[in-house]
Amino acid sequence: MFGMLRKKIKTFFKKEEEKIEEKLEQAPEEEAVEEPAGPEQIVQEEPEKKTQPSAGKRPAGKKAEKKTRKEKDSEKEKKVRLAARVKKRIARRIRIKEEDIAPLLEDFELELLEADVALETAEEIVKKLREKLVGKEITSKETISGTVEKALRETLLEILPAPDKVKLEGGKPFVIMVVGPNGHGKTTTIVKLAKKLQDKGKKVVIAAADTFRAASIEQLETLAGRIGVRVIKHDYGADPAAVCYDAIAHAKARGLDYVILDTAGRSELNKNLMEELRKIERVAKPDLKVYVGESLAGNAAVEEAKNFDKAVDFDGIIMTKADCDVKGGSIISVAHATGKPVLWLGVGQGLDDLEEFTPEKLVDRILGEDD
Repeated sequence: MFGMLRKKIKTFFKKEEEKIEEKLEQAPEEEAVEEPAGPEQIVQEEPEKKTQPSAGKRPAGKKAEKKTRKEKDSEKEKKVRLAARVKKRIARRIRIKEEDIAPLLEDFELELLEADVALETAEEIVKKLREKLVGKEITSKETISGTVEKALRETLLEILPAPDKVKLEGGKPFVIMVVGPNGHGKTTTIVKLAKKLQDKGKKVVIAAADTFRAASIEQLETLAGRIGVRVIKHDYGADPAAVCYDAIAHAKARGLDYVILDTAGRSELNKNLMEELRKIERVAKPDLKVYVGESLAGNAAVEEAKNFDKAVDFDGIIMTKADCDVKGGSIISVAHATGKPVLWLGVGQGLDDLEEFTPEKLVDRILGEDD
């Protein structure tokens, strides 16, 4: 998963590491002091045993003075031993300058574009990475690639909106409106989502509001029948908003928990479709609007998502076919371009193959820590 993007990032790491190592080799040596050993490493001397004076006798003044000197000598000895434990080392250090990484970051931006990262997103990644690296002090003791990887990890997490602000519960029934282009796996994803809710003990009904595409209703009924979820439908050519209205009324009458609206997905440039979606939104008043996009769509996925967002201002994203060897850039780009969080990833053909999305897990996959 994300093979292309992972390869591009590793290439960048290697070039950056070589560049910084070369600068370190040329840097002058300087003396640095390590922290002293912790108290547990210092051997403490046992305190001198005090001799109890005989009853009725007081120690002579000279003896008392001698004892004080011994204590002082003992403390001085301890300080000398502690100082001996402070080690000195020779180190080289450099501070990364703009000119050190500018050519590499330019190359990296091109590599991101090749991995289906949109131009706007690639520029933002490079900008943030530059801010994190320029001025960073590197010493021979530090792992160079670790420093660069940490900066990139932070950058990717910063540009991916967090999904935890999107809530999946509220009024009863909770209405979820699903939008997106045809061919991106929207209908299958709706049934996967219904099953996920059903597995949590929720009662679900689906509205077959795509009354335009041939066989869309039959496809939805067949898939929903496998999990025992009812589909509310009208004839082809019927008003999609009316179908949604009936599905919500059905859920209210039977005390169901969720209504999922399957909408039409003609071209995102189709004005009639966009107006149809706005009408459904006005009638159904959905609690959550979800966009379904395809991870394999490349840069086209970004423009498609933007157009649907303009029409209905969706709340979150589901990216399908993430189990394929996708380049990885589309998922990041769609989330960054719309400012909306990815909620789930479609990761297979089965109706259980809908994976909850977390930015950290995606970044681990991209950086090669979780294959």
